[in-house]
Amino acid sequence: MPVKAIVAGAAGRMGKTLINLIFNNSEIDLVGAFEHPEHPAVGKDVGEVVGLPKTGIVIEGSLEKVIEKGDVIIDFTFHKASLENIKINAKYKKAYVLGTTGFAKEELEEIHQLAKQNFPLVQDYNMSMGVNLLCKLVEITAKVLAEGYDIEIIEAHHRMKKDAPSGTALKLANVIAQALGRSDKDYRFCREGIIGERTPKEIGIQTIRGGDIVGEHTVLFAGIGERIELTHKASSRETFARGAIKAAIWVVGKEPGVYGMQDVLGLRNL
Repeated sequence: MPVKAIVAGAAGRMGKTLINLIFNNSEIDLVGAFEHPEHPAVGKDVGEVVGLPKTGIVIEGSLEKVIEKGDVIIDFTFHKASLENIKINAKYKKAYVLGTTGFAKEELEEIHQLAKQNFPLVQDYNMSMGVNLLCKLVEITAKVLAEGYDIEIIEAHHRMKKDAPSGTALKLANVIAQALGRSDKDYRFCREGIIGERTPKEIGIQTIRGGDIVGEHTVLFAGIGERIELTHKASSRETFARGAIKAAIWVVGKEPGVYGMQDVLGLRNL
């Protein structure tokens, strides 16, 4: 039986992409969609909003109006809205896929605690299968080049992105820090003025915003006489949506807890 999915932020860019891909995937069915109550799409047929024929599924104004229909919620909205959705879901114990970024540390801790007690959650800063493979390659490279190489992360996104640096850049920094026994105290965001020499343990994170760049991430390992650059470039939001759908199919039936795309893709223990 196909997994029954509910999409949050159905009229947004990611919501529309998710819905179109779900309708072309035999392993998952759309059974519900919702937006914030004042959104003009509320009350309209999903097909009318995303460019499909009529579906018979109406976009509702809250998660509670649709949650009992589904097995899993897919959420790429805004951190405040996602946190409220998670709190609602804790009562219903549905599986959850969370691709929203921009959470404060305390918010993310609260989300993880709710999941561990109540429902299975796939939460990741980037659902792309390619990015998650990049993370594994970065981990291996960091361990091999542990000494004598300066590490910088450069990320670029479209002008509309609200948080900086990107969640994916932070994810890559976390992978490096864990591989090398460092912490977020070693992260260096931007540089300006007379800053002195670069310290050996710094993990630099630089941000670019412009145009319609979907997402680009490069991890630079700069040594003396050579450098290695590992890069991922996304040309379409479908990259992230396909990963999220894969996660939604995978997470249904799992035990309560927090999972990542490394778990979904079987990369955790490679």
